[in-house]
Amino acid sequence: MSRPLVPAHPSSRDTPPGPTPPGRDPTGGPTTGRTLAPDLARGAMLLLIALAHAHMHRYGDETAGYRGYATDGGLADRVVAGLQVLLVDGRALPMFAALFGYGLVQFADRRAAAGADWPATRTLLRRRSRWLIGFGLVHAALLFFGDILASYGLLGLLLVGMLRVRDRTLIVIAAVGTLVFALLSLGTGFTITENGSPPLPTAEANPLDAVAARLSIWAFLAPALAVDVFAPFLLGIWAARRRLLDQPGQHLRLLRRIALVGLAIAVAGGAPLALIDAQLWTGWGNGVAISAYAVHGVSGIAGGLGYAALAGLLAHHLAGRRNPVVTALAATGQRSLTCYLLQSVAFVAIFAPFAAGLGGQLSDAGASAVGIAVWLATVLLAETMRRAGRRGPAETLLRRLTFRNAY
Repeated sequence: MSRPLVPAHPSSRDTPPGPTPPGRDPTGGPTTGRTLAPDLARGAMLLLIALAHAHMHRYGDETAGYRGYATDGGLADRVVAGLQVLLVDGRALPMFAALFGYGLVQFADRRAAAGADWPATRTLLRRRSRWLIGFGLVHAALLFFGDILASYGLLGLLLVGMLRVRDRTLIVIAAVGTLVFALLSLGTGFTITENGSPPLPTAEANPLDAVAARLSIWAFLAPALAVDVFAPFLLGIWAARRRLLDQPGQHLRLLRRIALVGLAIAVAGGAPLALIDAQLWTGWGNGVAISAYAVHGVSGIAGGLGYAALAGLLAHHLAGRRNPVVTALAATGQRSLTCYLLQSVAFVAIFAPFAAGLGGQLSDAGASAVGIAVWLATVLLAETMRRAGRRGPAETLLRRLTFRNAY
């Protein structure tokens, strides 16, 4: 009998293992019996991803604030900028990173239940991570410079050993990672204060020039984003060991605390930069703005964890109930890779100057409205695929590449 993939922490040795889902494909992935909370969280948070990314496809603004929103927009644009800086920017990515770490533990547990030993599982996880980096490269080259797939792939490739370390070590390393992120955020805030927000490659009228511009930014941004979400990734591993989202009913008090404290920190920590980027606070000095930028980033880690805990609480509340909206959101979360990529396809088609060209015409508020519409379209598509019994094509491809010897 193979030893456990993740050593038990003293506080969780008596935690019973969750049920092994019935019905598996040749890769060992579950076809039924998925828990609701992680899928619900991914499906809902794709809305925040759409909102965070849509305005990055705009072009033509002479000046932009710390998070890339136009500083010369109207009232609606300033309201959108303030709300998104407060509740969206830097909050969705940490949540997805936590869910990514959570998913790695689930993957390893399924492999262990199927009789695989740790070296075999580690090989699969690393292969999957390499393919995620490949997906990210193609995504960045063809669609969006701010790709996050390669960042998560780097985390999975380099830090797969974190699945074997003790909980206390995870927490300490996550704390160090948060400190490093805070220091780097101070440096980024200083750079933006001195030089302004960097130009984005979305204004390139020639598609080939756009590819080169996107890749030049992505090559730097992918490892930088991996550092940004390093801590929530580790905390997601910690949460998965306790099955916080698989068995939310057993952890309601802890989930409530994480949701309440995490979201409170996110709002309090994001408020100064939100006021600055919304042009509601104009008397700030450079030191205040740089500090606000760093605090906004660090508080986003708490916000991402708070959103994930909120999804767990909602999943517990909805357990056993038939709700078409929740079912559609969960279907979207099950196909999150496909829906994430489809968002970028839609944004290029709508915003790029060599396509519909609306990126040079819409304001920040208009871009966010497009983001909501695109997200809704992916939710409807995911629900259609669920009803047809079809996986997302991107998920299917990644699974086949990861388990290439199983087919």
